[in-house]
Amino acid sequence: MNINVLLIDDQTLVRSGIKNLLELSEDIKVIAEAGDGEAGIQKLSECQPDIILLDIRMPVLNGIDTLIKMRQMAIKIPVIILTTFDDSELFLSAIQAGAKGFLLKDVSLESLTEAVRTVASGGTLIQPTMTERVVKGYHEFQGQAPKAPFEMSETLSQREIEILRLMAGGFSNKEISNAIFKSEGTIKNHVSSILAKLGVRDRTRAVLKAIDGGLI
Repeated sequence: MNINVLLIDDQTLVRSGIKNLLELSEDIKVIAEAGDGEAGIQKLSECQPDIILLDIRMPVLNGIDTLIKMRQMAIKIPVIILTTFDDSELFLSAIQAGAKGFLLKDVSLESLTEAVRTVASGGTLIQPTMTERVVKGYHEFQGQAPKAPFEMSETLSQREIEILRLMAGGFSNKEISNAIFKSEGTIKNHVSSILAKLGVRDRTRAVLKAIDGGLI
């Protein structure tokens, strides 16, 4: 069974290259293309893709605004952002607007097809380095170098640290649940445990304390 893809990017050569790469796989097919977000949304009346690959910087309607408009229209087709811009602020904006995946355009074919399959099946996928860039950006904003991990790392489990990293990327409990294939109830229990162990009241303080202490 094919995974049908709508590819939205304002550069014709880029669209052609991505399409040709994806169709090297046996189960992924680009069924429609568009040069901006507005045209991409209009394509949805003509086709029913399983997933959308969406550029961020485009004329008429950019990627972030396209995500927001899709949410307003109750369009629930999962979206992977593909971008050439290594920007943690764009990453956070895209995740908050509803993107289920975030990849730089220089990813390998294997990583791209894995992302398409994961997100099309209901999961969430980002390049691991993106979370690292979010953390790095925080330290640069604070004007300090990352600290050595504090003693709390001995108390938190590896699973809890993994969840903390996803929390730092702006993921909700449901998105974390999809990303690591655990129930949302299990994720809520882990988050409660993390807050208790770090001695904080909410997710934001947990992430900031973990970053400040060098835990993530």
